[in-house]
Amino acid sequence: MSELLLDRSRCSVAGTLAVVGEKWTLLVLREAFLGVRRFADFQRILGAPKAVLTDRLAGLVDQGILRRVPYQAEGERQRHEYRLTRKGIDLFPTLVSLMEWGDRYLADGDAPLEIDHRDCGARVHLTLTCDAGHPVDGVRDVTSVRRG
Repeated sequence: MSELLLDRSRCSVAGTLAVVGEKWTLLVLREAFLGVRRFADFQRILGAPKAVLTDRLAGLVDQGILRRVPYQAEGERQRHEYRLTRKGIDLFPTLVSLMEWGDRYLADGDAPLEIDHRDCGARVHLTLTCDAGHPVDGVRDVTSVRRG
């Protein structure tokens, strides 16, 4: 199929990047996957400017990727923490893929962080399969099909 016939204005990659394709957004998601929930903790770990972090968290909430949940420490005012939604959790393979690519091409020596399977302790790797269960090794194993 000619690449000129594809309608790139409806591209899912471009749409996804519009939502999560900014450095601070991806780093917020990384920390959320690692269990960070509170604004002060995000700011301390990331070193993001307060205004930038506020904007990125609000954007992730607006997109339904994070949800704000109230909490109140004893003797303090009510605050909110940020928890991943199902939509947010579904971004996990995307971050694993970015991490694996960085480990392969940017890490100097051992990977700085490994993700292990909680049940058996083995390292987790991202794999692609087709709907029939066959492994897909790379771009040469697929063909693009226009839908709709």
